[in-house]
Amino acid sequence: MSGHVHIVGGGLAGLSAAVELAGGSERVTVHEAGPACGGRARSYLDRHLGCRIDNGNHLLLSGNPAVYRYLGLIGAQDTLVGPGRPVFPFVDLAERLRWTLDLSRGRLPLWVLSRRRRVPGMRLAELRGLLALMEATPDMVVADCLQPGSLSRRLLEPFAISVLNTMPDTGSAALLGAVVKESLARGGRNCLPRFPAQGLSESFVDPALDHLATLKAEVRTASRVSAVEMDNGHVTALRLGEARIAIGPHDTVIMAVPAPVASSLLAAELPGFSAPDAFESILNVHFALPEAPRLTGGLAQARFIGVVGGVSEWVFVKDRILSVTVSAANRYDTRDQDELAAIIWNEVRAAIDPAATAPLPVAMPPLRIVREKRATFAATPAQDRLRPTTRTMAGNLLLAGDWTATGLPATIEGAIRSGHAAAQAVHARRGLPGRPK
Repeated sequence: MSGHVHIVGGGLAGLSAAVELAGGSERVTVHEAGPACGGRARSYLDRHLGCRIDNGNHLLLSGNPAVYRYLGLIGAQDTLVGPGRPVFPFVDLAERLRWTLDLSRGRLPLWVLSRRRRVPGMRLAELRGLLALMEATPDMVVADCLQPGSLSRRLLEPFAISVLNTMPDTGSAALLGAVVKESLARGGRNCLPRFPAQGLSESFVDPALDHLATLKAEVRTASRVSAVEMDNGHVTALRLGEARIAIGPHDTVIMAVPAPVASSLLAAELPGFSAPDAFESILNVHFALPEAPRLTGGLAQARFIGVVGGVSEWVFVKDRILSVTVSAANRYDTRDQDELAAIIWNEVRAAIDPAATAPLPVAMPPLRIVREKRATFAATPAQDRLRPTTRTMAGNLLLAGDWTATGLPATIEGAIRSGHAAAQAVHARRGLPGRPK
């Protein structure tokens, strides 16, 4: 007998689950507490800057299978763009050195043999750090694996910070190793940089909502679940303020909210529930120029550049918006935001000007600072052990979110995988075949 699946949370994990389930035998309803879906991966109109911006920057890879599966289901696979080669421009501000990491397309890492294509100053012996990451045990941190030298300082440490959103001295080597196995270890064909042609919502959210509407799934925004009622090991009702939604014996609840929200709703009701409880912030600064800069070289091809030796980590060129990401940003919590913005703007000029046909203005342009205080769980070994599986002790309650035990750090790929896993668990509960992976 079919039932009603209530998905609590309209971020990418919840939307992924809904997309997998819509059009099947189950009735699907998404309850999103906020005014719009998308969670930490959405776009919005910034009136101060006079344009739409993303609330954060996300650099995806061509080898992200769950991302492309999801985009294929919602008809948005062509909305991601990027260079035709696995190229990653970088600048080392401290050394005033620029280079482009140009990976080999196949699994054989021929790029390490070419001084033109590899990280300047790297030693081949440092590659042992990559092998150590892929073989890391759950208790190891990234710093345990890296070899001292240019490859670590100019690539692997920045890579770790951006992927884990956690510093290398505390970040989980096993989680970073999982990403290495799915990217660098599989060759450049899986490492083509990808990002939305327009914005996160235009790629990941709006097409999903259109798809769900076509398949008669219901998406309710401003629908905040305030409590979960349970009895005899099953969810019996969801509370939305004064309203109460009864959960029948054939219904399922997928809790796809952030970890702190899930803890507040479930910890007292669900024996043995655990979730990450330490978090790292991400700082994004969006600068609005009068017109888009004209770029040359590798930066013109990639439309982004990695920054080493500064506060900034990645600078994305999005038409006339220069958007900067600073990961693991708890370390800057006590810094004055205006001071940080000024430092970051000077770093942007140093990164962009040598590849632009005209220099950027010295005076800082209009900007928007977006700080996600709990952007991701702190990807430490201890926090990784707190991540729960999809299934819970309650027979009709499932979990989804990048903070669940996906085997990956808190990424878009992980969030979408978690939604797919929850949908597969719904099918398994019914004894129905799920959609093929």
